[in-house]
Amino acid sequence: MQNRRTFMARALLACSLTLAGAAPALAADNVVRIATDATFPPMEFVENGKMTGFDIDLTNALAKQMGKAVQWTQIDFKGLIPGVLSGRFDMAVSAIYITPERAKVVDFGDSYYAGGLVVMVKKDNNTIKSIDDLAGKNVTVQVGTKSVEFLKTRYPKVHAVEVEQNEQMFSLVEIGRADAAVTGMPAAYQFARTKGTLKVLPKQLTTEAYGMAVSKNEPQLTAALNKALAALKADGTYDKIVHKWFANDK
Repeated sequence: MQNRRTFMARALLACSLTLAGAAPALAADNVVRIATDATFPPMEFVENGKMTGFDIDLTNALAKQMGKAVQWTQIDFKGLIPGVLSGRFDMAVSAIYITPERAKVVDFGDSYYAGGLVVMVKKDNNTIKSIDDLAGKNVTVQVGTKSVEFLKTRYPKVHAVEVEQNEQMFSLVEIGRADAAVTGMPAAYQFARTKGTLKVLPKQLTTEAYGMAVSKNEPQLTAALNKALAALKADGTYDKIVHKWFANDK
C-alpha cells in the first residue's frame, strides 16, 4: 500500500522526451497489457506460482467489467512507467502513487485506494519512536519509489539505502544492517502481521492516492477504467475485494 513507491521525476521526463515522437502500438481490442512488480503484498505478490493480491484482484475485476482480458507481465518497479512510455504496456498497476511528476508523462485513472508512507523497525526496538530519530541512521527504501525522494528532500540527514526488491528492505532491518525501512503502508502492515519480526511506527508519514498508470495514447482506456471502477463500487464488488485484503489492517 512502495509503495510500495513513486519518484522517478527526472528519469521519467527524460524518457518521455525521447519517446515523444513515437506512437506506441495499442492493445488488441480485447486485451490489456499490464505491467506489475509482484513483490509487494498484499497489493501484488506471487503465491504458489500465481500472481495475487488486491491490485491483481481489482484489475482483473475491472477488466471483466470492461469485457477485456489481461496480459500480465512481471518487471521491476523502476521499469513500470518507462514500459508504459515505450508502448510495451498499455498500463501499469503496482501500488503506484499518483504524483504530479508521473502525471506529466502518463495518465492515471481515478484513485482506487488511499495509502501512505510509514516507518518500520525491529519489533524490540524501543529507541526509534519516530522518523525524527533516524538522523544519521541507515534506512532502506526501494529504488524508484516515493520513499527515496521523500527522505532526500524532507530528511536529508537520513542515510537512505536503496534496494531493488521490497523484501530486501525488510530483511536488512531484520538482520540489523539497517535501522529502519520506509515503505508503503499496506505492505508494512502485511509484513508485520505475517512475520512478527518488525513493527510499524504509529505515525503515518504521508497520505497518498494509488492510481493505475495508463499511456497518454490511450485516453479511451482511462475513461473505460473509471467507468468500470464506478460500476464495481456501485454493485459492491469493490468493497468485497477491499474487505478480502484489508479487513485486518492495523
